[in-house]
Amino acid sequence: MNDLSEKQKRSAGLEYFPSNKQMHAERMHAKIQCHLFNQLAPNEFKQGMKLLKGLFGCCHNFWIEPHFYCDYGYNIHLGKNFYANHGVVILDAAPVTIGDDVLFAPGVLISTASHPKDPQKRKKGLETASPITIGDGVWIGMGAKILPGVNIGNNAIIGAGAVVTKDVTENTTVAGVPAVVIDNNNNNPTN
Repeated sequence: MNDLSEKQKRSAGLEYFPSNKQMHAERMHAKIQCHLFNQLAPNEFKQGMKLLKGLFGCCHNFWIEPHFYCDYGYNIHLGKNFYANHGVVILDAAPVTIGDDVLFAPGVLISTASHPKDPQKRKKGLETASPITIGDGVWIGMGAKILPGVNIGNNAIIGAGAVVTKDVTENTTVAGVPAVVIDNNNNNPTN
């Protein structure tokens, strides 16, 4: 394992140093692209989406409102018809895979990065990253936070302000801190 680069360690889910020169340069590139996107006039939508399209790992038709921030960009994989409202942050040290027809309300935070429980390791600057997967038809409410390693099933709803620490099954609504199931059938037209 000593022969692995810090980026390879990160990809393997091992502890790594994010301060590594290569990863620092990659984060700086993403921050510059996000800054340019966030400074565009509202009528410069096409230019903004072009900036983000060049940053993301893969994407289809999408609309992201400024201000938007991410760590690397290339670990973000968007399905068709993705919409993110203002103030979304995606900390994509590990892959973030988002399905088709997904909606993010304002202030959603997605974070794949975490830090060791051992204070000595934290002091050294180590970190870990775990992928996040969000299925098709998911709606994530205002200010919700999705933590590392979480999988959210198709058609799930994440309530406003929820902190999602565990997987969410499809067709389920969760809310609260930490998020708990409040409804198991999102297909009911009266919801």
